Amino acid sequence: MDAIFIQLLNGLDKGGAYALIALGLTLTFGTLGVVNFAHGALFMLGAFCAVTMQKLLTISKTVKDTSITFFDAYKEQPYLEIWWGDTGTMIIDYSVPISILFAIPVMLMIGIIMERGLIRYFYRRTHAEQILVTFGLAIVIQEIVRHFYGANPIPTPAPDIVSGSAAIGSAIGLSDSVVYPWWRLIYFAFSMSIIGSVFAFLKYTTFGLVVRAGMADRDMVGLLGINIERRFTIVFGMASIVAGLAGVMYAPILPPDYHMGMDFLVLSFVVVVVGGMGSLEGAVLAGFLLGVLQSFAAMNEIKAILPGIDQIIIYLVAVVVLLTKPRGLMGRKGVFED
Repeated sequence: MDAIFIQLLNGLDKGGAYALIALGLTLTFGTLGVVNFAHGALFMLGAFCAVTMQKLLTISKTVKDTSITFFDAYKEQPYLEIWWGDTGTMIIDYSVPISILFAIPVMLMIGIIMERGLIRYFYRRTHAEQILVTFGLAIVIQEIVRHFYGANPIPTPAPDIVSGSAAIGSAIGLSDSVVYPWWRLIYFAFSMSIIGSVFAFLKYTTFGLVVRAGMADRDMVGLLGINIERRFTIVFGMASIVAGLAGVMYAPILPPDYHMGMDFLVLSFVVVVVGGMGSLEGAVLAGFLLGVLQSFAAMNEIKAILPGIDQIIIYLVAVVVLLTKPRGLMGRKGVFED
């Protein structure tokens, strides 16, 4: 029972990452009709926003190491620690949460530039052309990141106060040995709050009402005199922010490297297809469902019976779902059927 509960938690936090990326993918496809294969690169750029903030906060100078008295020794000390002492050390420690404030305007700007500079020219083009151009854009972005940050993963630690594990077993009546990393619990809660915020925005605001109407009938909304193009640009920026924030918070879990976006993109696109193209609810449901299934498939007991099942479980589920429900779990009629 303890092992099952741990695998469930593993699946939920992994599913949170899948759901956030898939939510942005579906939001883009549902509003703009664009299959954005560069969306995984936005997740990667969000993670590197956390890396960049950490590097900025730890800019240092060489100072004499006063702890060594027998001979002159020097060390690198961040300017924040020199200027503000313990307060500066705390700011550096909280570099990942601070990166959220940095990532929001950066990802919004990147999203708007991508949409206005390239993607808007492919609204009326075939999905195959959209996939090719956005996939090429993703490769360009990841090569730029590799040039500036290198090819090796860059550790980006969570704040010390949440670097340990929570004794959740004793709290819910399981074994006292059942513990789980605090940051993974925080990531799950964060992903749920972002998902809830996006759905609330689309359901309870006038802007969201227009966007949902545009998703249902774009031409009709345009005939009503509403500048739907401008609103869709903002939606693309929102989708970029969602992907970027998912990447920021995932940085302490998986040290960022230049190809992490491509790794998550393929899985998240499968999530979108399983959930149903154009269905936001389906994307979230499928994200968590496939994350949990992948986590359980990684158990040694399961792999002993079905070796390698953890590597293909998501694709097997996709095959079964699409054979029985060709539009996905919650797909709409007419989407991707032209």
